[in-house]
Amino acid sequence: MRILLIGGNAVFHRGTTAAPAGVEEIRGDRNELTSSAQELKRFAPDVVIDLVISSGQQAEELMNISRGATQRVVMLSSIDVYRAVGISHGTEGGPLQEVPLTEESELRRSLHPYPPESLQVMRKIFSWVTDDYDKIPAERVVMSDRELPGTVLRLPMGYGPGDPLHRFYPVVKRIVDRRRHIIFPETFAAWRSPRGYVENVAAAIALAATDERAARRIYNVCEEPSFSELEWARKIAAAMLWDGDFVVLPIEHTPRHLQKPGNAAQHWTASSARIRQELGYKEPVAIEEAIRRTIRWERENPPASAFLAQFDYSAEDAAVAGHHR
Repeated sequence: MRILLIGGNAVFHRGTTAAPAGVEEIRGDRNELTSSAQELKRFAPDVVIDLVISSGQQAEELMNISRGATQRVVMLSSIDVYRAVGISHGTEGGPLQEVPLTEESELRRSLHPYPPESLQVMRKIFSWVTDDYDKIPAERVVMSDRELPGTVLRLPMGYGPGDPLHRFYPVVKRIVDRRRHIIFPETFAAWRSPRGYVENVAAAIALAATDERAARRIYNVCEEPSFSELEWARKIAAAMLWDGDFVVLPIEHTPRHLQKPGNAAQHWTASSARIRQELGYKEPVAIEEAIRRTIRWERENPPASAFLAQFDYSAEDAAVAGHHR
């Protein structure tokens, strides 16, 4: 099977990284896909996987180029399409959304929810994000094409080697620094969101791309069950044999650098039952091994100094001392 990957390291990319041996490489700019249309058509892939699609306009361009040149398009979307995420971020009103989120759960009513300053921050981490970023219009274009079948994968919050957000690092660093107490604000400690280890998510993408039953289907991809932030921290601590204490504080007693924005009463817990039942998906890497590998990578690859704003041990010590009085 010939598969064209748009974004990532191969097959179609900017050329900033080397493609694996034996992989045919097409260099180009995702934001100027039309200029590479002839090369992409010449490759004649069975399936096109767009790893970095950012907007409805990009989706229209992708489908126009791919129509007649491939049998199916797979696009990577995000859990952030759901209305629950908008409620959590405060960009949507109304009651809390029921969880777990399924593929039929309500989507955000407001498009382009991220203000320009947030997009600038996102672009420093994910260079492919465009000014009109929103996966909802992209999904609609891909799934509504009458000639070319599409598949949409709504991905979770990823973790593992290469995680640009270093989601495990705040806990890992404090344990490495031999901190005796790690603070969580009580609302955030209980918050649940979908997670996925990078290799397991990659396995889901490969499965959906190679199984024809995935045509014209939308799938959530995430691990189950969904753990709270405190439960994740405890799993990391257990893997690192840490014998300290987690301290859960009311938000008003939590140091400012540890406070999280948004409405933590709205969980993002999602169901991945559909992809498991329809395609037989299961994670190839067990969660215990995934956590061990991620801890090892975080220790060997600390993030840039910008992450240090998350650490103010003097303020944390003062908060713990006040809690124990």
